[in-house]
Amino acid sequence: MAGYGWISLTTDYGTFDGFVAACHGTIARLAPDVRVIDVTHHVPPADVPRGAAVLAQTAPFLPPSVHVAVVDPGVGTARRAVVLGTPNGLLVGPDNGVLIWAAEALGGIETAYELANKDWMLGEVSRTFHGRDVFAPAGAHLALGAPPSEAGPRVDPATLVRLPDPVVTVGDGWIESEVITVDRFGNVQLAAGGEVLAGLSTELLVNGAVRAHRGSTFAEVGPGDLLVYEDSAGHVAIAVNNGRAVVVLSVRPGDLIKIAQRDS
Repeated sequence: MAGYGWISLTTDYGTFDGFVAACHGTIARLAPDVRVIDVTHHVPPADVPRGAAVLAQTAPFLPPSVHVAVVDPGVGTARRAVVLGTPNGLLVGPDNGVLIWAAEALGGIETAYELANKDWMLGEVSRTFHGRDVFAPAGAHLALGAPPSEAGPRVDPATLVRLPDPVVTVGDGWIESEVITVDRFGNVQLAAGGEVLAGLSTELLVNGAVRAHRGSTFAEVGPGDLLVYEDSAGHVAIAVNNGRAVVVLSVRPGDLIKIAQRDS
């Protein structure tokens, strides 16, 4: 098997400690010629949906890779470690939903295996650091060309843990959708696809109180004003020109937002 020239890493480890470096080091010792792309290490701690969303929106733009994702509040418990095969890459991580949206974005799950091969792990596996001891070395073995079937027993994809589908409701002149992410600029991304905006007028109300304008660029509204637009990932999003929509709206991931046409 040809293997992969790239491994991507997505974690909630942050960059103030040595956790990310240890994962890089594990990969480098096993597969020194494989290059690593850091998607992010600033997923909020244990925020599996946020990690899943970031990876799903990024993976299709990376070269064919082994994608290692470790947002793993169940580390050390009976939760499975898995390897998922897709038409456009492999995914490695805990079976807690963090991999599923990315697998779908890469063409869908073709194969699934439980990661149980002790030969792929580092010696005495820590009960609290599977990123270093289980997932990073497995990613290195797969990048070097080891077939996913050597990871361990086959898994029925129907048994994989999946995150709940985010809420999206579309009505006559309005949409209601769950917040799935907030980026570092304070822009609020909704689960709804951008195509639903075509059914709305230009002048809008957000949550029945905040005036907003439907547009495509931040400069279409004045400083401090709200913009509803389709973001680069194809989702409905809300921004404030020279401000932070998350502060104006006082929302967080999981909250519902209603966007409705404003009466003139």
